[in-house]
This record gives sequence, structure tokens and C-alpha cells, in this order.
Amino acid sequence: SVHVLSPGYVNARLEKETPIFNKQRIDFAPPEKINSLVVSSNQLCMSLGKDTLLRIDLGKPDEPNQVELGRKDEAKVYKMFLDHTGSHLLIALNTSECLYLNRSVQKVRALSRWKGHLIESVGWNKFLGSETNTGPILVGTAQGQIYEAEISVSEGSLFSTNPDQYFRQVYTLEEESGPAPVCCLEIERGIEGKFFIIATTRKRLFQFVGKVPEGTEQQGFSSIFAMHADHLPSFREFPASFGFSEIAFYTPKLRSNPRSFAWMMGNGVLYGTLDYSRPDSILSDERVWVYPSDIDITVNKPISIVLTQFHFLLLLPDRVKAVCTLNGQVVFQDLFLEKFGLLTRMIKDPTVQQIWIHTEKVVFRYHVQRESRDVWKMYMNMNKFDLAKEYCKDRPECLDIVLAKEAEHCFQNKRYLDSAKCYALTQNYFEEIALKFIEAKQEEALMEFLIKKLSNLKPSEKTQTTLLTTWLTELYLNWLGILEGDPSQRNLYLDTREKFRTFLSSPKNKDCLFNNRASIYELLASHGDTEHMVYFAVIMQDYERVVAHHCQHDEYDEALNVLSRHRDEKLFYKFSPVLIQHIPKKVVDAWISMGSRLDARNLIPALVNYSQSASTQQINEAIRYMEFCVYQLEETQQAIHNYLLSLYALCRPDSLLSYLEQAGTNPNRIHYDLKYALRLCAEHGHNHACVHIYKVMELYEEAVDLALQVDVDLAKSCADLPEDDEELRKKLWLKIARHVVQEEKDVKKAMACLSSCALLKIEDVLPFFPDFVTIDHFKEAICNSLEDYNKHIEELKREMEEATQSAKRIREDIQEMRNKYGSVEPQEKCAACDFPLLNRPFYLFLCGHMFHYDCLLQAVFPNLPAYKQAKLEDLQKKLAATSQPSKSHHRPKDTDTISLGKGQQSREQIKADIDDIVAAECVYCGELMIRSIDKPFIDPQKYEEEMQSWL
Repeated sequence: SVHVLSPGYVNARLEKETPIFNKQRIDFAPPEKINSLVVSSNQLCMSLGKDTLLRIDLGKPDEPNQVELGRKDEAKVYKMFLDHTGSHLLIALNTSECLYLNRSVQKVRALSRWKGHLIESVGWNKFLGSETNTGPILVGTAQGQIYEAEISVSEGSLFSTNPDQYFRQVYTLEEESGPAPVCCLEIERGIEGKFFIIATTRKRLFQFVGKVPEGTEQQGFSSIFAMHADHLPSFREFPASFGFSEIAFYTPKLRSNPRSFAWMMGNGVLYGTLDYSRPDSILSDERVWVYPSDIDITVNKPISIVLTQFHFLLLLPDRVKAVCTLNGQVVFQDLFLEKFGLLTRMIKDPTVQQIWIHTEKVVFRYHVQRESRDVWKMYMNMNKFDLAKEYCKDRPECLDIVLAKEAEHCFQNKRYLDSAKCYALTQNYFEEIALKFIEAKQEEALMEFLIKKLSNLKPSEKTQTTLLTTWLTELYLNWLGILEGDPSQRNLYLDTREKFRTFLSSPKNKDCLFNNRASIYELLASHGDTEHMVYFAVIMQDYERVVAHHCQHDEYDEALNVLSRHRDEKLFYKFSPVLIQHIPKKVVDAWISMGSRLDARNLIPALVNYSQSASTQQINEAIRYMEFCVYQLEETQQAIHNYLLSLYALCRPDSLLSYLEQAGTNPNRIHYDLKYALRLCAEHGHNHACVHIYKVMELYEEAVDLALQVDVDLAKSCADLPEDDEELRKKLWLKIARHVVQEEKDVKKAMACLSSCALLKIEDVLPFFPDFVTIDHFKEAICNSLEDYNKHIEELKREMEEATQSAKRIREDIQEMRNKYGSVEPQEKCAACDFPLLNRPFYLFLCGHMFHYDCLLQAVFPNLPAYKQAKLEDLQKKLAATSQPSKSHHRPKDTDTISLGKGQQSREQIKADIDDIVAAECVYCGELMIRSIDKPFIDPQKYEEEMQSWL
């Protein structure tokens, strides 16, 4: 089996965890016993002995401030009250007096208006109070009265005559027996200007609710209490009492209002939350936690209570107990040694969440650390799984336990889908959970579990992904098959189908589905689900399978739509032969829309197969596409043009000739095969088109022969085409004349041929006429021909006389040239070598230039053609041979004489031939100089050598 996820977490603690409530003894030895201690905003005030106050800023604990009360009588400190800013300190004395001390001054002042009242509690104004003014506050006395008062400090921290601005009674709290001490007072503000005032006695908890108009808060709370002058406010009462009660509040960080409360009274601790949106009471979700069994309120009743986020702490004479507010269980107990004395009071600084406890000798402080560490477990045991997960979201090992417990809880309550979602997030073994759902026959829940498990897998876990994907596909198909057959489950079927399609198209599953598409196709095929097979093929971009499916089910329009939408050339080539048989016009439209992306040559097989079995009207669709390729796309492929020609020859002869004429007569610019076109036109009897092709091939005789079968005028247009070959033109016109005379027997038309072609004469045409034809029809033509002959004879006579005169003049010029001579002075020099001319044989030209024979030969020879150079060398060899004397000394005299004469004659002839080559013209004045104008003065091969010679 394959484990989809790794085994569960190992929940092991390597070291002992720090307690939630960590006690610390303050290093402080009071000189006198501690009577009372209050803390707020990191300001600590302590009453020592009879007349001393010690103030400590906990931010600077090394700088304590001591103030003397200045009392000479026996008065003792009864209680002290410090506001939320740590600025205003009220000191209640057991003599029913009250003193006031501001943080910024050293002198204690008596509050004269407060005299005669033993102060039990103070409700501070957290909304209007400041460091110099308390704002309207509420004061509770031991006689049950509630007073409203205000204390103000003047500028410069100096008191006015009366620091207490006013002190007026607003209400009296009562129990069954009459007025009862006001143990606690708390003022809170809700929404829309509504204020809530909580006041407690020993057994009752009162709530005063009312609105204070905006802008009138400074006027106090008299109006709220006045609303309850005629009737009691809402209150909670409990029968038991141990002579006093105390209420504690918990305010989260970054919030101004408390969120929960805990009221310590005779029957236990009333705990609940504060809901400021309620109209008449902010107390909500109340419950009473009885005191632990080891607390006997008759012997060791609780002294103080402090509330944290999840616990309330009870102070007993010798210990501290922490009780969880979620389940009422004691989670912490701290026993104090007897040497420290009895515990006196426990308080909490609401701003820094520190808890202080003191005896008469010692001060302790508790730090609350990670109070919520085990809350998840309590919420889990209470089946409040959302809250449990909230408090262990950064502890995966705990979260896994919660999820497993929630999954099991849901499963037991038959909430299988919720159970599946939770199980998918746990580390429990995959096989166990899957088997659990299979045994319960909960396929839908199993699918939900697999889907969630799949979504949590990592990309590297490919094997697990493949397993889950394939299994889910099988389950979906089974479920869809069951639902499809039940009409009453139509909506569920549609929802499931949509989920399945979403699963198939999910980007996260795409790679896995693509790599295993063969298996998915097999599953779809085994269930006969062609609809989803097509859907899956589209997602996989397997458009070939989609188109094939549509074609198999005769859905040709759908198949063409898929091709047109995805524009895949290969698919067009593959499926066009099938589609064109059924929807030819739409297919051709699709081809045209593809434009140049399709290679028309690959579509010709489909068109050929189609055109062979289709009617003329259907062939027109093939012609339409071929014309688009030729005229719009300007295709030059020979196969395309040949196929278009074949279609024209088959169905559109008129378009055939038009196409051929438009293609032109230049063979190099024609894209169809001329021989194929000729054979095609001949097979279908399109003679006019054949004539045109013959003309393009320059087979004019064949063109004229075929044209004579069609139209004489067409033959005439062909006969005039070979403009540079008069003999051929005459031959072609003779063919036309013979046809006109012998086939059509039309003498007038034959005579018209004579006028159409100047090359034809009457005598060329006469042999074609039969013997019995009268001369009247071409008498005029014969006369014209004879006149032309007479004119031609006269021109020849005139040319002969001119030639005779020219020959006579030439003979005279030659004779004159033979008698011409030139004189050479003794000092004349060769024009080439600049040496005296008469030293060697030389040549004299009419232009006046004179050259030695060898100088002239040297200048002329390089510029002669190769054949003349060879001839000149041959003549020079022959000349040299004739100049050598004979080696025989015994020849007869007559023979010698004859040989000499022949040799002399031969020698002169050779010299004359040499002169004709070398001295044909002056080397400086003749054509040789003109031809050498583009030759460089220095031979390129000798340029470097010449350049070096000049350096």
C-alpha cells in the first residue's frame, strides 16, 4: 500500500515547560508592615506602617518616592484606590476620611467633602480622566451610598482651595436587610453613547444602563441613576455571603473595554462575557463556578480575585489557586511558606497584565506566560473545535490532534463530509481513513477526503498524486452513473458533474492528468461516458480525439467548429477528406479563413477524392478554394495550378481559356505544366486552349494546324507570331492558304491571305488551285506579281552597274598605290627603339611612323589573336628554312637552278605573308592602339618589380 502522508508528529518535550503563572519575589524589605498596595500603569503605591506612603515607578524601580501622610491621630489606612493612568491616588482612612495624592506632587490633601464616609470602592472614569482631572467618578461607601465626585488639579500642579470639585449622592444600594456596602464599582461605555455601570454588594450585582447625550459626559452620571429612582435596576442575587464580594475584569491588549468578568461571592465565582450590544444588560454567557472542594468559606474564604484571559486566580490566606474559566478545573496552585505571613491582597495591573500579591512583610509578582498553551485541549474536550484550532494553529502537533478528534466526532455523529474534510488535514494513515469510509459506504465523503488530501499534496509527491487522481476519477464516474439513472436526483447529478469537470480542469491536476491521460481515457471508455471523454480531450488539447469523436457520431459541424477554433493545420489535413464529403461549403470557408497557414498541396488529395464522386455543383467548391489559392494567396506551386486546370477542363471550359490567357505566354512565368495542360485539353477536346498552349511552347506549326480546325483567323494570329523567322512565317501562311484553297475552296479568302502576308506571292499559292480554275479570280494578283518582278529586275540591273563602277575605281586605286613612295632621311630613327632606322630592315607607314622590322614584330606580336600568333611563328620558321644553304654538293646544275628559282619565289611569298600580318597597319595609329586603351602601362604581374626599381 502507498502511504499518502508521513506518519504523525512526535509530541515530545525536550525540557520542562515554564509554568503559566511564574512567581517572582520582589527584593524589598519594608521598614514597617505593609497595610495596602495598589498598582496601575506601572505605578505602584504602598502604605507602610501608620503614616508612610511609598510610590515606585516600576520603569525606574531604583528611584522610590516616600510621602508622609502627616497624621498625628490614630487613623489608619483602610483602602487605597489608584486610577487607570496611575496619577490619582485616593487613600481611605478608617476614621471615615479620605486623602488625595497626585503623582506630580508630594503633599497629601484631605478631601473635605468626603469626610464622614468610609470609602469601599471607586469607579474611575476611563473616558474623561486625565493626569490632572479625574472627570466624573463614582464612589461607593460602607453605608451603601453611591456618590458622584470629581477631583481636579490646577495648573502648575498646585491645588486649588478645594481639589474635590463636588461630592453628591446619586443612589443607595440595598439588600433584603437594608443598605449594603458598595463592594465594587465599574463604569463602561458601549455603543451610541450608552453607559453601563456595574455595582456589587455582598450578595447582589446591579447594572445601571442609560445614555448620556453626546457632549454632556462631563455633567456626570446622575441622569442614569435618576432613571432608576422609582424602581430597582436589574441585578443578580445569590443567597450565600461571606461578608464581602469582589469583581474582576479582563481587558485584552489593544482594547479599551473589558471582554469578560468574574464576580467572587458567597456561592462561588460568577463568570461571563460582556456584550456591549445588548440593550439592558452587558452580562452574557454567565455561569457559576463553585469553589474547589478544599475551600471552606467558613474557615479559609477567598480574599481576592484576579481575572486573566482563561483563568481566574483566587487568593487564600496561604495559597493561590488558578481555575480555568473554560471547565472550572484548578490548573495551578501555589502554596506560600508560613514565614512570609498570611497573604493580604492580590491585585492586577490592567495595563501590563502583571499580578501582585503581598503579605505584611513580602511582595510577590506573577508573570503570565503563554496562558493559552493548553486552551486548545480544553476546547477540544468541550467539542469546540474551531476555538481549539484557533489556539493551536502555530503548533502543528496539537492541531493534528484536534483535527483527528473533530473528524472522529463528526464521523460518530454521521456528519461524514465534515469528517472527511478534517481527516484530510490530519497525519493519520491514509489507508485506515479510506477503509473507514468504504466500510460505512460513504462514497461521497470518501471523494471529499481524497479531494482534500490531493489538494494538500506537494508537487514532488507524484506517485500519491497519480493514485488519488485515478481513484477520484473512478469514484466520480461511478457516482455520476448512479445519479444519471435517477430522475429525482437531477440537481445533484448536475452539481456532481460540475465538480467532476472542475476536478478535470484544475490547473493543479493538469500535469498528472496529462501524464496519465491514457488511463483516464480507458476509465472514461469503460464507463461509456463519451461526453466527459470529449470534455477531457479538450482540456488535454487532444483535439484529434475530439474531432474524431464528432465525425464518428456524424456531428460534422461540431467537428469543423473544433478545427476552426483551434486552427491546427495537421488536423485540417487529416479530417478534411471526411468533412468535405458532407459539408463542402463550410469546409472550404474554413480553409479560406485559415489563409496561408494551410498548404493547399496537402488538401488536394481530399479534393480529388471528393471531386471524383461529387456533382458539378460540388466540384465548384473545390474550384473556389483553388481559385482563392491562385488569385488571393498567389500560390506558385505547380500541383495547385495543374489541379485547377484539371477542374476547369472538366467543368468550366470558359474559365480554362481565361486562366490560360491570364497566365501569359512567357514560359518562365507560367506555373502550370505545359505538357500536362496540353494533354488535358486535348483529352477533353478544348482545341482553342490547345492552340494557346502550342503558342506558349512556340510550336507554331502545330498551333496553326490545330487552329485551322477551329478558326482561320485564329490560325492567322498564330502564323504571325514567329517574327524573326520569315521562312517559318511563310510556311505557316502557306498552310493557311492551302487550307483555304483546298478545304474551304474559297478563292477570295485565299487572295485575302496574300494581302495579309507580304511574304506570300501569287506563284506560291497557284499550285494549290485545281487546273480548271479560271484566271479571272486572280488576274489582278498575277499582274501585280509580274509588276513586282519587273521592278525587282530593274533594281538588280542598277545594282550591277553600281558594282561595275565600284570595281573599276578600286583597280585604279590599287594601281595608284603601287606607284606611291616615301623618302627616308639618314638621320631618321625607329619610333619604337629610337635607334637609327637604316641600320636594319624597316617599315615605313603612310602616317609617317617608321619601325625596325624586329621592333614592329615585338610590338605587334603580343596583341595578335592566338591563331595569328601561331601562323606568324610558322611563317618565320619557313622563312628561316628557305634562307639556309643546301648541304648537297653533287647536284646537277639544271636542278640547282630550278630549285633556287622555286625557293626564291617561295621566300618572297612568305615575306609578303609576314608583312600582311605584321605591317597591316601602324602600331601607333591603327586599331591595335585603340584596342589597347584599357590596358595598364605597367603589367600587373611586373608591377612590384617595377615599383622596386624606382625606389
